[in-house]
Amino acid sequence: MSEIDLKKYKIRTDLIIESIDNNCSSIVEQDEKKIDDIIINNTTVKENIDNLGKKKGSYITISFKDVTDTTNRKKLEDIVTHELILMMKKLNIDKDSKALVIGLGNYKSTPDSLGPKILNDLVITRHLFLLEDVKIEKGYRNVAGFIPGVMGNTGIEARDVISGIIKEIKPDFLIVVDALASSSIERVNKTIQMTDTGINPGSGVGNSRMEISHDTIGIPVIAIGIPTVVDAVTIVSDTIKYLFKKFSYNLAHINKASQKLKPVNNINYLKEEYQDLSMDDKEKILGFLGNLSEDEIHQLMFEVLSPIGYNLMVTPKEVDFLVDRLALVLATSINRSLHPKMNV
Repeated sequence: MSEIDLKKYKIRTDLIIESIDNNCSSIVEQDEKKIDDIIINNTTVKENIDNLGKKKGSYITISFKDVTDTTNRKKLEDIVTHELILMMKKLNIDKDSKALVIGLGNYKSTPDSLGPKILNDLVITRHLFLLEDVKIEKGYRNVAGFIPGVMGNTGIEARDVISGIIKEIKPDFLIVVDALASSSIERVNKTIQMTDTGINPGSGVGNSRMEISHDTIGIPVIAIGIPTVVDAVTIVSDTIKYLFKKFSYNLAHINKASQKLKPVNNINYLKEEYQDLSMDDKEKILGFLGNLSEDEIHQLMFEVLSPIGYNLMVTPKEVDFLVDRLALVLATSINRSLHPKMNV
């Protein structure tokens, strides 16, 4: 079977962990650690990967299961705070450097409102530093925040707005927060990516705007994002993958005497690894589709859905609640990273 060139079938993802493959091994270094059920992947890209749109730099990917309870949320906040502080040190950002935090996105669209919502809980201090008769306690940094809006509403590129603000208030570095897109159902609302390479707003959903990075605005940029949407092609392709996993699970739990599944409480066939189905088994289940690789299935679904406009961007039904919680995680972590006093 011929090799598939997926470059012309745009895979909608902003995540480095979903973009790189074995072909990048010579220019990519990865290190992974686990704290309880949270996985921290540290990826270093040694040179620009033009065909993937990924720049040279550091990428931290934090994968987690749940932020709906207080214990998990606080544990995640501790990890994000720690990783952000490390990235700031790597960029030689000291305790007196002035910060500008940008919330990218559209407040009126829930999956895209992550960036604007973090401003609700940020500790903004720049206006206090401008007052001569106010003494700022040690441990608090000069921090400003801004929501540039989206070009569809303002007619102005976010980068142009940000560049104008930088010229006026002269921050030393920038933190940009935005909602991302993923090419995996499992990562939606369950992954945080942090990078020192900047960001192209809207790139994951095929609406890429001007790049915001050190190269374009002249100061260090830390971009933080969480995937809140996934496209229909990915959902269909992942469903086929999960179908095979479910049959693998069935084979591992079948009672050979009765040919019936052994009773199991709370079935989750993703929690354990089972032997992959053979090509013959896959063909018996799905016929021609069973002979295709994951990339080929993805390509086929793209060819089916995209020409008729059905490759929709989809988000979970509980996205309102999740985005509020995730925005709080990021805002709290940014506050603690920028203001050491808040960690006492």
